[in-house]
Amino acid sequence: MARKKMAEGITFPKGFSAGGVFSGVKKNGKPDLALILCESECVAAGVFTTNQIKAPAVRISQRRVRGSGVRAVIVNSGNANACNGEQGERDALQISEKLSGILGCDPRKILMASTGVIGRPLNMKAILSSLPNLVAGTDPFGNEACAQAIMTTDTRSKSAQAEATINGHTVRVGGIAKGVGMIHPQMATLLVFLTTDACVEKAALRSALGQASDRTFNALTVDGDTSTNDTALILASGQAGNGRISRNSSDFEAFCALVQSVCESLRDQLVRDGEGVTKIIRIQVSGARSRGDARKVAQSISRSLLVKTAFFGEDVNWGRIMVAIGNSGVRVFEERIDIFMGPVALVHKGVGLGPLQEEKALEVMKGKEITLRVMLGLGSMEAEYWTTDLSLDYVRINAGYKGRT
Repeated sequence: MARKKMAEGITFPKGFSAGGVFSGVKKNGKPDLALILCESECVAAGVFTTNQIKAPAVRISQRRVRGSGVRAVIVNSGNANACNGEQGERDALQISEKLSGILGCDPRKILMASTGVIGRPLNMKAILSSLPNLVAGTDPFGNEACAQAIMTTDTRSKSAQAEATINGHTVRVGGIAKGVGMIHPQMATLLVFLTTDACVEKAALRSALGQASDRTFNALTVDGDTSTNDTALILASGQAGNGRISRNSSDFEAFCALVQSVCESLRDQLVRDGEGVTKIIRIQVSGARSRGDARKVAQSISRSLLVKTAFFGEDVNWGRIMVAIGNSGVRVFEERIDIFMGPVALVHKGVGLGPLQEEKALEVMKGKEITLRVMLGLGSMEAEYWTTDLSLDYVRINAGYKGRT
């Protein structure tokens, strides 16, 4: 008996279809052109890279997402179309114009994203000639094809979905993501595409995405680098039949929780597929004066190359953690700091607890997923970050990335 097709990911909510094809941008023959298609115009919101150097797709989407409706999102992988001068801008606009002609909509209703190597012109002939097949191949079960087509160095596709009853109606949220390197929180840190069938006002949708990004993707770092192309978009079809959600409505928090649950799943999948990752580290900082201070300390630890390489080498060198805390820019006091590796106390009031505790901590560090807890002893605020170790494979992957893409 044939297995029944199931809608999932970005096609899980009502009103969306998706697909992906190989156009010829990538050298390896893998899918490189993806499309998310809305049955009718959607409410949309986005967050984008804070890198001052932005690819044309980012600049175009930043302008267009402010508009009144979106019909589609087109994504190419294998080429970032960044730092290509005026030609890069013209190429991106031409793609959206050709796609809009096929769909019969205004080009301004199309959002864009690109990912891959910087500084190479797009293979426009390949992309433009593939658009009719891309559109024809989209369907309500096309999530996996779409998720695969946005990948670069990812080893597996990433998608998630969730649903909840809001105002007596089933509301769904789905999403896909890519990114295992050049990930660091200064907005969305990667490519993320979310859909929902909720009826929701634009301001509420923007706020929900911003909150979810801040608590998930912006609390994740692999290598401390932000890309020229980082983008997170959410589209709302309004087909769930719920009452319109505003930021002041009683349903807003429930909707935010639903969006965040999908983002958390995608975040977890991203960190587990980080380039060359052998260990995943959850950093919990408490006892700070403010949440901002706690975030700064957690971020400083998570970005430290010395800390990350110590985790890779299973070296219980807690001094590197203390250094990272002191380098955070937050006013701290050495004599108030406690550090735990999992359940094992390593440092109390700024002083190491000795070889026996370090031996116990070593057993924790041998695990795949590790929780590092830091207590600053200054207040009641806390924050959490996720990071990875830095392995030999990370260096190998990124030393030859351009030649393989």
